[in-house]
Amino acid sequence: MHPEASPAARTLRAAVIGSPIGHSKSPLLHAAAYRALGIACSYTAIDVDERSLEDFLGTVRSEDGWRGLSVTMPLKAGTARLADTTTDLATALGVVNTVVVGGDGSHRVLTGHNTDVAGVAHALAGAGVGTPAHPVIIGGGGTAAAAVAGLARLGASTTRVVVRRPEAASDLLRIGALLGIGVELQAWPEVGGALRSADVVVSTLPPRAGDPLAASLDDGFRTDGTLLDVAYDPWPSALAAAWQRAGGRIVPGLDMLLHQAVEQVCLFFPDVVQDPASVLNVMCDAVGAPRR
Repeated sequence: MHPEASPAARTLRAAVIGSPIGHSKSPLLHAAAYRALGIACSYTAIDVDERSLEDFLGTVRSEDGWRGLSVTMPLKAGTARLADTTTDLATALGVVNTVVVGGDGSHRVLTGHNTDVAGVAHALAGAGVGTPAHPVIIGGGGTAAAAVAGLARLGASTTRVVVRRPEAASDLLRIGALLGIGVELQAWPEVGGALRSADVVVSTLPPRAGDPLAASLDDGFRTDGTLLDVAYDPWPSALAAAWQRAGGRIVPGLDMLLHQAVEQVCLFFPDVVQDPASVLNVMCDAVGAPRR
């Protein structure tokens, strides 16, 4: 049994899991939402690695009080495999960032969702993006899969995905076909040309991984496009700062985090009347961000 998941809670519980997890802003966001909605539920950050994930999910199945889990790296693909069931979208993507705990006792069921898709779509739409004509995704992992789906939700018909090893990202082709958006994989040396012709860019690189790319953009690069950089600490990232200097609009990864968290609260507590815009604003207050 995972040490932080016992004994069985007497009140409602939710948590964010991943490793490392100390940097997560999710406890601040969820706590603010629960206070505003009058929900008596604790929400904590629990360090769970890939080796202990199956045991931890087993503990959640066996304990009363759990309403849901937020799932971060490196557990999104593993959670998709270990959940009792997944939504059609989460099944298509093969990654889960949200688990809803339903039922009681031996009938308890863990259902995997992906709210990162809504996070990408809402963050871009909130920045004024309509239907992207020439979108580009940088990186090919689980967040890139959500970005493909988010761009499809905004009506994009195709997207380029620039990755270091295209062969390792081939599953994005399958995902695009399922969601009705064409996906073209491009090797890393083509990233400069891709960015120069893009109207929307979603960088799914880890924090600071885009710093070398930022240096290459400062050499006469100009754009009026929009960049969503999912890395929000530090902010602005070097890549976002370079994009802004070139004339483009930047959207922090914090916006994606906020919007996907609003979706999670709705999923965890479908029986509570919620105004998503109000929940979003109290979450912004909790992390010192301007209200959206």
